[in-house]
Amino acid sequence: MHRLLLACALFLGTAWASDVLDLTDDNFESVSAQHALLLVEFYAPWCGHCKKLAPEYDSAAARLKGTLSLAKVDCTSNSATCNKFGVSGYPTLKIFRDGAESGSYDGPRTADGIVSTLKKQAGPPSVDLRSGEEFEKFIADKDPSVIGFFRDSYGPTHSEFLKAANSLRENYRFGHTDQDDLVNKYDSNGEGVVIFRPPRLTNKFEDATVSFPAHEKITSNKIKTFIQEHIFGLCPHMTEDNREQIQGKDLLVAYFDVDYDKNAKGSNYWRNRVMMVAKKFADAGKTTLNYAVADRKTFGHEVSELGLDASAGDLPVVGIKNSKGEKFVMQEEFTRDGKALERFLQDFFDGKLKRYLKSEPIPENNDGPVKVVVAENFDELVNDESKDVLIEFYAPWCGHCKNLEPKYKELGEKLAEDPNIVIAKMDATANDVPSSYEVRGFPTIFFSPAGSKSAPKKYEGGREVSDFLSYLKKEATNPPIIKEDEKPKKKKKQELQSEYPSFYNRSGTTQMQT
Repeated sequence: MHRLLLACALFLGTAWASDVLDLTDDNFESVSAQHALLLVEFYAPWCGHCKKLAPEYDSAAARLKGTLSLAKVDCTSNSATCNKFGVSGYPTLKIFRDGAESGSYDGPRTADGIVSTLKKQAGPPSVDLRSGEEFEKFIADKDPSVIGFFRDSYGPTHSEFLKAANSLRENYRFGHTDQDDLVNKYDSNGEGVVIFRPPRLTNKFEDATVSFPAHEKITSNKIKTFIQEHIFGLCPHMTEDNREQIQGKDLLVAYFDVDYDKNAKGSNYWRNRVMMVAKKFADAGKTTLNYAVADRKTFGHEVSELGLDASAGDLPVVGIKNSKGEKFVMQEEFTRDGKALERFLQDFFDGKLKRYLKSEPIPENNDGPVKVVVAENFDELVNDESKDVLIEFYAPWCGHCKNLEPKYKELGEKLAEDPNIVIAKMDATANDVPSSYEVRGFPTIFFSPAGSKSAPKKYEGGREVSDFLSYLKKEATNPPIIKEDEKPKKKKKQELQSEYPSFYNRSGTTQMQT
């Protein structure tokens, strides 16, 4: 019996054991210095996002065991280390090399994504290409390649190149060579940096290579700027791997059946139609907009967010999303001569396009204690400069949102007589949410102060009515007008009736004495 219990205990201990290193203020420096590459999660035990990440992080650590290590630091009990590295939110993930901070981890937060990203981070930041054959194989990849050509492989310029490569290794592919035939062919100065675009994306509208300006001194910062400005060219193929580098700017995307493995010719046919129009506007000085093509099935969510049908027909569907999060949709059918796209772009640059909003209908009756906000009335209700607004972003299927609903309604009822405070809610799955409101989970609550609508504050407090009222008493522009609970008055009246029955008639009203 004792052996059985011991075996169970050993089994459970093994099953629950994590391969993630648990670091503290006392051992962080010594342990991290022992690892050429270490991913560290700075967390708090109460943090919901940290709890969600935990199983993925544990799984990644188990898969990388023996090759690369993952660690974590509990910031609630190891504040010195967390303060040292500027941790201000949870979870924060950082990469360390030989104990020194190398940079933030910006990759996916799934086991697969963490494993893939760390494998890219391992080893040298740039591949040493020792022959023409290795070089040709390297630049034949589906992604762009950045190659440094250096006759002196130990010189300061090569060192600057490696710094840039180390900084951007997570996003781009780097190689370098000191082979005379390659250096002579691609850089007559004996040192230089060249971007090679993927052969499958070769086209007549732009060069297949871009060289670092010969007259500029090569520094790591200038290399990084050069790469980020030129790596993707006029109209790249957006994938799940490079979407983070391409999105975030004013961007037009043409969605169609993009498949460079099975139908490269068809994929380039429509891409070339987009490039033809994009080149015309770029040559005319309209350079503030970027372009990309993407597979409509892979990015089906984005297509539907534009109100478009991902399964309808073979022609590309087109949308623009700017850095403010505003969306514009091409309503006219895409034409092979590019004229429809040209008209759409001309209207965009002329400011004639109406932005697209995914929105539920504006409620006909919105007199309840909690105002219903949709995309179409967001400005009217939430951005009213004269009102303080507490707004909940929810999902209809969210259990936490359903639990909050009666309390939130009670809050609205208590503040129903306050002309300066609005209690509101918005279905974030059925309406476009403004970019200044970052909604990553449900429910998410923001406070939008009167006179400061460009800087909403995320509500991080408790979810009881008293918590909300305490918060509003501190944050509201004017003191909240709170409707008092009538139940205590009724109770007091009943007590008086019992104590002085002769003073009340049977209907419960006081008698007048003459």
